[in-house]
Amino acid sequence: MQRPTSSRRTGSRRRTAGILAAGLAGALVLALPATQATAGAGKPHKPGKPSATTELQVLAINDLHGALEPPTGSGGRVTHLHEDGTTSTIDAGGAEYLASALREAREGHKRSVTVAAGDMIGATPLLSALFHDEPTIEALNLMDMDVVGVGNHEFDEGWQELVRLQEGGCHPVDGCYAEDRTYQGADFPFLAANVVHEDTGEPILAPYVIKNLKGAKVGFIGVTLEGTANIVTQSGIEGIDFLDEAETINTYAKQLKRKGVNAVIALIHEGGYPASSAYNADCGPGGANLSGPIVEISQNTSAMVDVLVTGHTHQPYVCSMPDPAGNERLVTSAASNGRLFTELSMAYDWRKRDIVRASVTGSNVVVERENPATDMTDLIGYWDALAGPFASRAVGWIAEDITQNRNIPESPLGNLIADAQLVHARSVDPSTDLALMNPGGIRTDLTFAASGDEGDGVVTFEEAFAVQPFTNYVHIIDLTGEQLLAVLREQVSGDNEAANRILQPSEGFAYTLDLTRSGADRIIAGSVTVNGEPLDPAATYRVAVNSFLAGGGDAFPTLAEGGNTVVGGIDVDAFADYLTANSSTEAPLTAPAAGRITVIR
Repeated sequence: MQRPTSSRRTGSRRRTAGILAAGLAGALVLALPATQATAGAGKPHKPGKPSATTELQVLAINDLHGALEPPTGSGGRVTHLHEDGTTSTIDAGGAEYLASALREAREGHKRSVTVAAGDMIGATPLLSALFHDEPTIEALNLMDMDVVGVGNHEFDEGWQELVRLQEGGCHPVDGCYAEDRTYQGADFPFLAANVVHEDTGEPILAPYVIKNLKGAKVGFIGVTLEGTANIVTQSGIEGIDFLDEAETINTYAKQLKRKGVNAVIALIHEGGYPASSAYNADCGPGGANLSGPIVEISQNTSAMVDVLVTGHTHQPYVCSMPDPAGNERLVTSAASNGRLFTELSMAYDWRKRDIVRASVTGSNVVVERENPATDMTDLIGYWDALAGPFASRAVGWIAEDITQNRNIPESPLGNLIADAQLVHARSVDPSTDLALMNPGGIRTDLTFAASGDEGDGVVTFEEAFAVQPFTNYVHIIDLTGEQLLAVLREQVSGDNEAANRILQPSEGFAYTLDLTRSGADRIIAGSVTVNGEPLDPAATYRVAVNSFLAGGGDAFPTLAEGGNTVVGGIDVDAFADYLTANSSTEAPLTAPAAGRITVIR
């Protein structure tokens, strides 16, 4: 197959505005714009003299997670809030449609820049993950991405692999994927201001970049959440540290100012939780309807920074919040999977070489599935042809949607995965007592409706991989009953107290979660049973978890204390094998019943 080509950009290359016809209609749905003031963008100027200000456009995405093809299930829809208070959903996302939407949005804007706030790669569908996310980088190149701040998932395969994806070259183990193909790297910089080498304190990648938009210079600083080390595989981040987000941004904002760059935008892979899940909901005065880590980060981020583009929580919001000087500043996030992008407009003051804060407006824009970009279609088709035989094989059959609902402590899909890991673990070590699955490792639903030509109810390996895309191994470890109880308490205390990281239990493991209490007391110690027997604090239990959890990931340090480790197979293979063994066209699987966790509210 002839590989589609795209030219590599240089710093002076002008972006490909005007690709789409001006008559495109219905491709985008805009949220009501958020604005910080009604003041004008600048003072009137005399005829024949340069304008005091000029317009800048910033287009932003976050948490794409390699969603090249239209995402399915809840991850492929956005909620629209109507004026009468009712809501409806819109199917959204897909790289072909995102590329067209961004190109259309740029039309008529002489000074436009496209940025992202992390997790462009990692936790990706099979189409990208099978090729170590090179397809996603090439797709971002086609979209004319300018700047990407790193997120935690950029470290899923280790920081050295992130450097390779930046610089280019074939994979050190798998090599190149076609004789006529060499991976060329990213046309844009990954920014990692707060990710530093332990020995030198220097960032592993560029901390910031200055974009010259026809004379208007804007600095972009990229940071990931300080807690990244708690939620990635430890072997991939050996030798590096993650620093405080706001302190790091403030340090580099001062450096930019010394370089004469006063217009500064931060790309922060940490976010918040709006009161409404609708992409066009009102954030309230001063961002009152937004909670979560980004609120404190915003309060501590220097007033020199003009806009905070955020991510990580997969939520949609465009909020106006006061900076430390008391001036309103926009804080934005465009959900995930390329379903939305944020469009920001602002005036640049030539004399002050700064953004006029009062002029900044923004809104989230829905990427509807119309008018696909043909060059992106060709790129996806190239990779799809390479992945096809492996991805399309049927591994199971389901009778209904089996969902990862994170709004309840115990989800049907979480139970199913835990059961699959228990069966696999017992095939390796028959003495295994139970399995636990972290909800953050479950990335999408298993949907009954066909996403391609396979037919309703058929689960392909590609769909199974989309549920568990991290290629973790199943580890079987020894824990005492006392340690197992400590693990349960770590779900609801410390770093996890507000994080909703309730581990999903396999069949035969049960306990009571009392949400009327706080912290570790939410776990009722006397309620814990293993295969019908009360938990014995002095006994030793064999527990199956994925390798991420076995390393203490997701703030479960007690799991890292487990001994007598036996390593089984890859988790997604265990999941696929379970589906194959326990379902057929005549007897498809139904969602496992709840009841392993008794909840008191």
